[in-house]
Formats: sequence, C-alpha cells, structure tokens
Amino acid sequence: MDTLTNYLFVSVVLFSLGLFGVITRRNGVAVLMGVELILNAANLNFLAFARFGGMNMAGHVYALFVIVLAAAEAAVALAIIINIFNNFKTINIDEVSELKQ
Repeated sequence: MDTLTNYLFVSVVLFSLGLFGVITRRNGVAVLMGVELILNAANLNFLAFARFGGMNMAGHVYALFVIVLAAAEAAVALAIIINIFNNFKTINIDEVSELKQ
C-alpha cells in the first residue's frame, strides 16, 4: 500500500497545481504560493526516492536545502511584494509596468 507510485502521484498533483498557479495567477502572493507548491513537490520526490532507494541521507539533505531556500525566497519575495504595494498600491503583477523602465 505504501509504494513509490503513490508518492510520485501526490508529487505530480502538487507540481501541477503549483505550475497552474504560477502561470494563471496575476496576484503576487498567489504566484508565491504556486512556487511553494512546486518546491514542496520537489521535496516529496527527494524524500520518496531516498526512502525507496536505499534509505540514504542524500534525499533528506537535499530536502532540507530546498526548505532553507524556500524560506529565503519567501522572505525576499514578500519584501518585494510589499515594496510594490507601497509604490503602486496594487499587488497585481500585470499592472506594474513601470518596473520595466
């Protein structure tokens, strides 16, 4: 009942939902949530392959690295979104066109 296929299926669902959120959302916070789902899908893959591939610690180390990376990414991205809101009074990514100049 506890097989690699089950973990990979959940990971594919998480990745698909995250990719859908990144591609279709215009809200900056929703895009960040999509990126977090994608990173969680990668973590699930690392841990599933570590468990079913011989219980080595490499998958756990990579998953810990991704968690640290996701925390740093979330802090920096939220600071950028707060700065965009203070300057433009919106968090809609499509409406912020003055950043290109």
